Amino acid sequence: MRTYVLRRLLQVVPLLLGISALTFLLLQLAPGSFVDSLAENPQVSPELLERMSRNFGLDRPWYVQYALYLRNIFLRLDFGQSFSYHQPVFEVLRHGMFNTLVLAVAGALVTWGLAIPLGVIAAVRQDSWVDRSLSVAAFVWLSIPEVLSGLLLLMVAYETGWFPIGGMRDIDFDRLTPAARLLDLLRHLALPALVVGLIPLASRMRQMRASLLDVMRLDYVTTARAKGLPEGRVVMHHALRNALNPLITLFGFTLGSLLSGSFVAEYIFSWPGLGSITIEAIQRQDQYLVMGAVLMASTMLVLGNLVADLLLAVADPRISHD
Repeated sequence: MRTYVLRRLLQVVPLLLGISALTFLLLQLAPGSFVDSLAENPQVSPELLERMSRNFGLDRPWYVQYALYLRNIFLRLDFGQSFSYHQPVFEVLRHGMFNTLVLAVAGALVTWGLAIPLGVIAAVRQDSWVDRSLSVAAFVWLSIPEVLSGLLLLMVAYETGWFPIGGMRDIDFDRLTPAARLLDLLRHLALPALVVGLIPLASRMRQMRASLLDVMRLDYVTTARAKGLPEGRVVMHHALRNALNPLITLFGFTLGSLLSGSFVAEYIFSWPGLGSITIEAIQRQDQYLVMGAVLMASTMLVLGNLVADLLLAVADPRISHD
């Protein structure tokens, strides 16, 4: 297992190099630069613009800039300076990354906390009105774009006043007690987490249903029933564990959809996370900040797939990673 984890971690290096090279090239193909946008301000002198171009290496060919970027990463662990914030990239991304992780974890709890029991119920009551109702709800939700679902929930929050319509905390957050702070955070987190979690929920619920139905047709489940075990025990203690294996495999891919959904929810609900910082950096053409955000999100996705493989090995003794 240790050798497998080490091998997978070593595979991350060329993957992230490829992602960084592609991102850097796409940023170079975009018209203009951060200095060009500053040049539109008449209060910024040409001397300052020239000095910034020289300091950030923007006056050199793109391949030279990328080589210098890689050199700073490998020799100094320096991911560059943010043009707009005038701070190291990871200093800017640190708080946003934590906020995005909070939102993604909350979204994952919504997804898996609902997908597994609803899929089990639909499989156990196959072809009943419950199964058909859940199927219709899943297909309807799959047809709703995540942006539209976020806007609908935002409208509900505005009309009812039950939830805040944006941000991560109230203005008087610092004066609240610890319990009140937690409650305030949960109120602000509820709608964004619902948007993020409902994006993959419908497909995961249908996959849970299909997987459990396949397992319940296997011989060992039939044998358990023939021994007179209650149906609930057969499902929960014999069929469900093996039926979860495909869902565990999909965990890494679900993390990717949760991250992309987090970016959308952050923009709609003004959640101060990695997505908001990335969108702002793209608009300002802050290339090193964009590079850092993309690499950080890619690393999370790769690690999510690794965690999914390890969880699958734990859940299924037949699988071993040598």
